[in-house]
Amino acid sequence: MRLPTWRVRGPHSIRWRLTLLYSALFVVAGAVLLAFTYVLVANSEPSLTAGSPPRLTGRAEGPSTPDPPTVASYVQQRLSVQRSEQLHELLIESALALAVMTVFSLALGRLMAGRVLDPLRTMTAATRRISADNLHERLAVAGPDDELKAMADTIDAVLARLEGAFEAQKAFVANASHELRTPLTLQQAVVDVTLADPGASVETLRAALLRVRAAGEEQERMIDALLTLARSQRGLERQEFVDLAAIVRERLPDAQAGSEAGVRVEARLEPAVVLGDPQLIERLVANLTDNAVRHNLAEGEGSWVRVWTGVDVMGRPGLRIENSGPVIPADQAAGLFQPFRRLGPERVRKRDGLGLGMSIVAAVVAAHGGRVRATTRPQGGLTVEVGLPLSAPALPGG
Repeated sequence: MRLPTWRVRGPHSIRWRLTLLYSALFVVAGAVLLAFTYVLVANSEPSLTAGSPPRLTGRAEGPSTPDPPTVASYVQQRLSVQRSEQLHELLIESALALAVMTVFSLALGRLMAGRVLDPLRTMTAATRRISADNLHERLAVAGPDDELKAMADTIDAVLARLEGAFEAQKAFVANASHELRTPLTLQQAVVDVTLADPGASVETLRAALLRVRAAGEEQERMIDALLTLARSQRGLERQEFVDLAAIVRERLPDAQAGSEAGVRVEARLEPAVVLGDPQLIERLVANLTDNAVRHNLAEGEGSWVRVWTGVDVMGRPGLRIENSGPVIPADQAAGLFQPFRRLGPERVRKRDGLGLGMSIVAAVVAAHGGRVRATTRPQGGLTVEVGLPLSAPALPGG
């Protein structure tokens, strides 16, 4: 026969454990106090001054009159017996009193444990009511700044982060769906238009296939960028010592390709050794250098890119990329690290890039435990500074 759930879980609840703990402490303290009192009473010497018989100055006539030493011995014996009985009675009464107070301490301990755990039960019930649909709710526990309020504030902080993560995930899924739907719609339209033309020539079919292929390549780049973003947000899979200067030097020829269009690249590359994932760091450098060349001034307007690698005064490796370009409002710089965020109508209209480059940079830097900051230049353009710690976070499970 299966026991009811409350009978099984009752003794294992924290209320019962606190009750037993309180009672055990009371019993131990009471037993120590009674034992200490018993020892003191048992070791005390009885006084015979008040109870001793009067001293006889002479011998009384008659054979029945006892000697004074015999009377004193008899009185001492009776006092010893009476003392033993009193000690025995004290021991029994103390044990009964301790037993009665033990039962009382169980009831009082259970009551006090319930009063102490009332805020926990309230927080538990409120937390259970909060789900993905109402993450905006908070416990908002009032009262003194004790451990329970600190725990409630911590839970509220976790809920706030979860709410932000859920909202960011919803926005990311919506943006990703929109970005992936665009090339699919373009492919469908090209195929439908081509099939609707019964007299389409070979050149028309070839041009349609090229457009479909280009849309497919854009989808492939988008999916690859999404996978990189998800991988960087998951953490580091492996760690190696890599030099930022060497990686930037390998990426500069790609940036130099823009010099034919009038982009001047200036580099001051000093050693900056980082412990991290080489592939993610390479993607970080590639995204920053490509964005610096792509989002720049038009041809013939003196566009330039400056790249620096090295260590700061604290010995931490870093990377700084600065470029010319259109003026960007200062309050929009932080939004560059959001997925699918494009600043300015020209970037949105031309769809120059996938809108994931800077968000991947931020995720890679966060995975390595570093920081990234973007600041706008009053003359136009952007400065992106990446600072990485001396050592990256530990590997998962390490």
